[in-house]
Amino acid sequence: MIFFFQMLINGIVVGSIYGLVALGFVLIYRASGALNLANGEFVIFGPYICLMLMTALKVPFLVALLITLIFSAILGLAVERIVVRPLQNAPVISVIMATIGLSSLLAGAVHMIWGHSTKTFPPVFPQTPLNIGGIIVTPVYLWSFIVVLVLLIIFSIFFKYSKIGLAIRAVADDQQAASSMGISVKFVYAATWTIAAIVAAIGGVLIGNINGVNPTMASIGLTVLPVVILGGLDSVIGAIIGGFTIGILQNMAGGYLDPLVGGGLKDVVPFIIVLLILMLRPHGLFGSRGIERV
Repeated sequence: MIFFFQMLINGIVVGSIYGLVALGFVLIYRASGALNLANGEFVIFGPYICLMLMTALKVPFLVALLITLIFSAILGLAVERIVVRPLQNAPVISVIMATIGLSSLLAGAVHMIWGHSTKTFPPVFPQTPLNIGGIIVTPVYLWSFIVVLVLLIIFSIFFKYSKIGLAIRAVADDQQAASSMGISVKFVYAATWTIAAIVAAIGGVLIGNINGVNPTMASIGLTVLPVVILGGLDSVIGAIIGGFTIGILQNMAGGYLDPLVGGGLKDVVPFIIVLLILMLRPHGLFGSRGIERV
């Protein structure tokens, strides 16, 4: 039972980060109807910038994180202005193909600037593990979960009560009606890409503190795709619940099934779940039935 709860806790922590990153997917999809397949590259830029500031320039972690979020916001805004906005009236598939090209460009930039090796963060969180009823919990896992939980609550309040959040929801429901009410669709597009880049960077920094930073972190973009398909491509609550579900099932598979099959099943489980969801409930657990699948 101790091993079970250990896997469960790890899955909850990782799943919470998945949910945070998936939020960026959902925002962009709700606003524009397109998938951002460069989301994984947004995830890895954040931790590399933060790590460079901490190691090369000796900047304290919180200051480095703030600068990283500002850089990520600028990156998201630049991508929206340069790549997405010219394609605003183009077919959705054009935007998706543009994000695939952007993914390759950003991945190449990461390799050229920071290389291929794994880099580790200086100690940011306490290093002494916590023993809770025989279950070992490292502080980085605990703090990562707390940070993500607080952020998810903040974003939920933001989308429900703030003017920008209400504008994003209005555009997601009906762009033409929102525009006729004086809401700038272009501004909403810019806001969603900026927020998506910020949450991706936060998720990347948290994962980097847990596992280290290397270019293969971009694969989280593919792992998070099953999360949003499970929860529903247009559902914020679906992204959060889907993140926890995929994180828990993935860690359980890694703990119990990988030793039986020689490893590798942990990485495949999210996509097995996606296949089942697409066959049984194509719109996801909380998605709208009318949304398009690509």
